[in-house]
Amino acid sequence: MTAIPDTPAGGFRLPRLGRLRGIANAALGIAALMLLWWLGGLAVANDPDLFAFADFAPAPTLAALQDIVTSGEVWQMSGPSLYRVGYGMGIAAAIGVPVGIAIGRIPFLREITNVPFQFLRMISPLSWMPIAVMAYDTWDGAIVFLIAVAAIWPILFSTAAGVRRIDPSWLKVARNLGANPFHMLFVVILPAIAVDILTGLRLALGVAWVVLVPAEYLGVTSGLGYAINDARDTLDYSRLAAVVAVIGVIGFALDWLCMLAIKKFNWVRDTAH
Repeated sequence: MTAIPDTPAGGFRLPRLGRLRGIANAALGIAALMLLWWLGGLAVANDPDLFAFADFAPAPTLAALQDIVTSGEVWQMSGPSLYRVGYGMGIAAAIGVPVGIAIGRIPFLREITNVPFQFLRMISPLSWMPIAVMAYDTWDGAIVFLIAVAAIWPILFSTAAGVRRIDPSWLKVARNLGANPFHMLFVVILPAIAVDILTGLRLALGVAWVVLVPAEYLGVTSGLGYAINDARDTLDYSRLAAVVAVIGVIGFALDWLCMLAIKKFNWVRDTAH
């Protein structure tokens, strides 16, 4: 007797087809964006009043992008920016995760911090720029501070929400098995909220990346924001557009890496369901 296979014939094709469809849809979206960009450049080139913006069209922008990539300038621009974002995100995570766990676990602490935290969250990070400039001896320190202020709130609130969603039975079982506070934190709580922390980091990274460029308009002489400012001052608009494209590509890549991490640590949600 022939055994009936667990997986139907062609069963592995559906996920593959789904991935191919996703890639095709993404390619279609990119093609539509490029078409709109090309049409916009064509309209600008044919309008005498807007001819100064002709360098923002695809052809000069891609030529400038090729120059900064082949010359290695792209790494000189992006390296300092990535360092500042990483430093600011590290500070935000070091503060936001412990505080988020605390307010998620302690109702009294959550009640007394809710209004102050919500108030501070709604203040634009760039509003702190004059204070940051006065408080720090270096421009880099001021920029890192602004990035940390921008990034801390998504991390803090996402972590707190994850703690509040933990199944109480998990904590009860851990206590019954004699778990001390150390084991409770590192064996139960942190694995249970890993996805929430990563989601908060993803949201925070998006905010930090947006804040980075105007923050780098401060007195620094390196970074992507400085490169945009320099291209504007020298009227090199094709280079300006190329740097904008680099910012978009790097931001997309960082978000994609965050998504991969979220999928990898999504086992808790799958187990809970």
